Amino acid sequence: MIPLHDDTPTRRFPFVTVAIIAACVLVYLWQFVLPAPADARFVYALGFIPAVWFDGRTLPAELAMVPTVATALTSMFLHGGFMHLAGNMLYLWIFGNNVEDAMGHARFVAFYVISGIVAVAAHGLSDPASTTPLVGASGAIAGVLGAYLLLHPKARVLVLIPLGIIFWTMRLPAVVVLVGWFGLQFLQVAIGGGGNVAWWAHIGGFVAGIAMIPIFKERGVLLFDRARPRGRSGVPLVSRRRGPWG
Repeated sequence: MIPLHDDTPTRRFPFVTVAIIAACVLVYLWQFVLPAPADARFVYALGFIPAVWFDGRTLPAELAMVPTVATALTSMFLHGGFMHLAGNMLYLWIFGNNVEDAMGHARFVAFYVISGIVAVAAHGLSDPASTTPLVGASGAIAGVLGAYLLLHPKARVLVLIPLGIIFWTMRLPAVVVLVGWFGLQFLQVAIGGGGNVAWWAHIGGFVAGIAMIPIFKERGVLLFDRARPRGRSGVPLVSRRRGPWG
């Protein structure tokens, strides 16, 4: 299932969500124009390498662009290809605005960063001797998905379902879409799914998002769709901010 948009209104423009998307796109464009050797060095220098964190390895001096601890953050802005970037940004665009709306801009920055750090730590602990750099925003975005699940489980999400060469669209409750996504991560771990996908990062980020949303949400914001967001006048909002397809 590929989400296209949701029906949950927001009270304010998601400046942080848009800024993160813009930053990831700009970094990807930077990666794209680098020649192959320089691109590889860039990924090793700024990606999260479990063996460096947990197994006592050290990078060659020419790759040490930032302190090791900083790679937990820098890795969130790198991506392994266009589809990797596009998929991550689509999920962030659809679900990030509502999570940012529930906690405010500053708290959302902290929430996003912490979710990403928990995600890379979960990935690193699953294979602490790995020397393969982890890149991508999916762990932090998984935290956003976990938070959205507790905030708006009854929201309707328009999803695209590819069946061979035929594509169907249908509206599903967010709880079905997000619990289904989370279950897929566990299934892949259980069957030893590879494909250079950091399944444990997704699981760690998602659990972190669920755990943190009660702490980071603004006072008065209720969980489980017990109240729709209201404008300052007290009138329920009817405008909807959707994904790139309308």
